[in-house]
Amino acid sequence: MINEELANYPIPTTMIYDDQSFHSDMIQYPDLHQKIIDALPIPIFYRDINGIYKATNKAHENFIGLKKEEIIGKTVFDVQPTDIAEMYARRDQELFETPVDQSYETKFRLSDGSMHDVIFNKAVIRNDENEIIGIVGSILDITDRKKAERNLEQAQEASVIASAMMHKIRAGVIIVNQDFKVIDSNQGFARLFGEELEELYETIPGLQGAELSSLIPDVVFKMFASLMVSGENMLERDLKIQNRLLHVSVISIYKNRVVGALIRDMSAPLLVREEIISRAQRVNKQNLDTVQKIAFLLGENAAQTEELLNSIIQSYKYGEDDN
Repeated sequence: MINEELANYPIPTTMIYDDQSFHSDMIQYPDLHQKIIDALPIPIFYRDINGIYKATNKAHENFIGLKKEEIIGKTVFDVQPTDIAEMYARRDQELFETPVDQSYETKFRLSDGSMHDVIFNKAVIRNDENEIIGIVGSILDITDRKKAERNLEQAQEASVIASAMMHKIRAGVIIVNQDFKVIDSNQGFARLFGEELEELYETIPGLQGAELSSLIPDVVFKMFASLMVSGENMLERDLKIQNRLLHVSVISIYKNRVVGALIRDMSAPLLVREEIISRAQRVNKQNLDTVQKIAFLLGENAAQTEELLNSIIQSYKYGEDDN
């Protein structure tokens, strides 16, 4: 029987999971503690009940930019500004008074003076008599994550602002992606191509997601397609569409990825064609720059919001003068 065979083998005095064996190994090889925590990629530290650093690991040294001998034997007041150190000391005291795992987000200053957003995870350490003798903690640097979150918030705010301002432009504006689906457009664009498109615009704000080919004449779509493939900066044409003379300026916003257009109605029976073109081109120069800036805001959060607003206001005022 298997049990009888096992009975013939000597029973070891210590088993692999025996606590006493584990602790005796640690006592016999004190460097093992340090090797274990140095192997961890997360900054780890241990401070005694008086707030003095007693242990650190390589990741912790690298993170704060100090060597082990510059940390051990010091307190947080020696390695951090007073206001930050006072906050750490206060949180340590809270942990001593209420010894449950502690986690919180705060600021941390590195040796180069830069401030980082971090999350501290801390717990108390007890001796064999169950007395608290110190605190062990780890530091998670979330600076990049916080920056990304702030950028996303700013991008979302800028997108809302840009979209609102784009709708103040009286000329038709439309922006499409590489699949020729509408990213955004304004009411001026919808008005240029008939009542059906205006009704669709009322149903689908900005015509977002609509297929460009279903919205515009084939001759205009070919301008978009040509510029998307070539990646050229701009393509302009005067086109007669539905008894209107339209000046169409298609521009590359992100090469081969995002294309926009400014479309202006130049039909005005009381003005000669040359004067119409001259006035339209003057407005186009302002509006083309505006459309590009708007598209950057909608796409990847370009910054110059104040300049963009001024540009749109001026273009809008000029458009009013045309009426």
